[in-house]
Amino acid sequence: MSIMVDLHYSDTWADPGKQGIPSGWSTSLSSLNTQIYTYTLNVVQTFVNAGITPNFIQVGNEVNDGMLWPTGRISVNGYSPLSQLLHSAVSAVRTVSPSTKTVIHIANGWNKSAVQSFFQQIFIAGQLATGDVDVMGFSMYPFYDAGATLVALKSSLTNIVSLYGKDVMLVETDWPVSCSGTTLTEPSIAVSAAGQVTWMNNLVSILNGLTGGHGTGFVYWEPGWIGNAGLGSSCADNLLVDGSGKTRTSMSMFSS
Repeated sequence: MSIMVDLHYSDTWADPGKQGIPSGWSTSLSSLNTQIYTYTLNVVQTFVNAGITPNFIQVGNEVNDGMLWPTGRISVNGYSPLSQLLHSAVSAVRTVSPSTKTVIHIANGWNKSAVQSFFQQIFIAGQLATGDVDVMGFSMYPFYDAGATLVALKSSLTNIVSLYGKDVMLVETDWPVSCSGTTLTEPSIAVSAAGQVTWMNNLVSILNGLTGGHGTGFVYWEPGWIGNAGLGSSCADNLLVDGSGKTRTSMSMFSS
């Protein structure tokens, strides 16, 4: 089993709509570069000291508009602050655990132009280098945007692999077993446990079809959060377990 640690660098959940600086951290870029380095270093060192070397460290969560707002927000200060912060975080990982692969994660992996634009601008000489990034991670959900089709995802991932030759991982995705009043981007796939498997099999097929074996894998988010089955979406239930915690047949996706 592989272990991936997802660092949000916030006191609460971080996503494209919120990326707050942790309380007690500075708002100056120079101080934040030091703090994100030290925090990341300590986290990775704690794992290593416990005999657990993470296979992957995700530095930031869905950082389409940056992180540690407002300092590292792209729409406010451009790409350079985020580029520096990501480099600082990656440097900490490399210092403690050189074998751990670093992941940069953005939402909407299906959006070819946005994905390409982000990576074309985040790599800045003297800041984040292409060699700092081992894996490009993406979210792919079927209910937030009509453009999030399997065809669009395949085109986007194929394009970014051809440009950078990096490994790719789908680090957030799911499919509902209950979803009324919401149009899904792949209406031919059943809203059911069987549909969850079909959705994931399609994603795996796309990953397996990437050149050079660059399709690394997927993370199903989230299989077992009982009490929050909608996972923030407009669908009622996206879990791989029922309300009592009993696994659904779709859990078989991990054994195939």
